[in-house]
Amino acid sequence: MTNSKKSSNDSLKTDQLYAIAETSGQQFWFEVNRYYDIDRLNAKEKDKITIEKVLLLKDKDSLSIGKPYVKDAKIELEVVSHKRDKKILVYKMRPKKKTRRKMGHRQELTRVMVKSISIGKVTPKTSSKKEIVKKETKPKSEKSTK
Repeated sequence: MTNSKKSSNDSLKTDQLYAIAETSGQQFWFEVNRYYDIDRLNAKEKDKITIEKVLLLKDKDSLSIGKPYVKDAKIELEVVSHKRDKKILVYKMRPKKKTRRKMGHRQELTRVMVKSISIGKVTPKTSSKKEIVKKETKPKSEKSTK
């Protein structure tokens, strides 16, 4: 009986949506509604960030592997906070030379929450507004040249 329960739990875990993406020189396993600590990003709290370097994307039915990246896949992140990691002590010593050096380092981190993982092209409405602005600027430039 316990074996059947474990297998049902394992099947639930494999049905989840997840993605493996590259950011800040590392690869992370991203799942929706989870937070991760990555290297410090130049963003404010509550900012939205998208990662497009998705290496692998697992949906309920399909698995997409990129060469090197999955086309049109993106991960939406929201910056929760900025923090610092635990202190790491670095101690260097040259034997028989009476040379010792003790240094410390604290890595700057950004805590992000995964909001969504998606694949496929979605044309946002803002792109159509940009086209309208471009069309308006062309007649104005023609009037100024006359």
